[in-house]
Amino acid sequence: MTIELNEDNFSDTINTGITLVDFWAEWCGPCKAAAPYVDKLADQVGDNAKVVKVNVDESPSIASQFGVMSIPTFILFKDGEVIERTSGFTPNFIAEWTEKIDSALL
Repeated sequence: MTIELNEDNFSDTINTGITLVDFWAEWCGPCKAAAPYVDKLADQVGDNAKVVKVNVDESPSIASQFGVMSIPTFILFKDGEVIERTSGFTPNFIAEWTEKIDSALL
């Protein structure tokens, strides 16, 4: 299961370990299509990585800080540093991000 981040808990959450952040909005069709895949990925990676969401309408300063211009945007952090990012959603989402997370764990 994914958790929702905001200005209060974002930095503390991404600063340690591997964290995939899904930048999304309620009105975004592709974000809604991606949501079950994001949840499935969160279940799949278990305790190896965190999979979290940031609603860009509720936390615009976080989106701005990372230059999120379109959604969904996915950013992978390792100990607070951006190591991978992509915008858009494809059905290969789980396979692609599982590989990226596994590589980050090495």
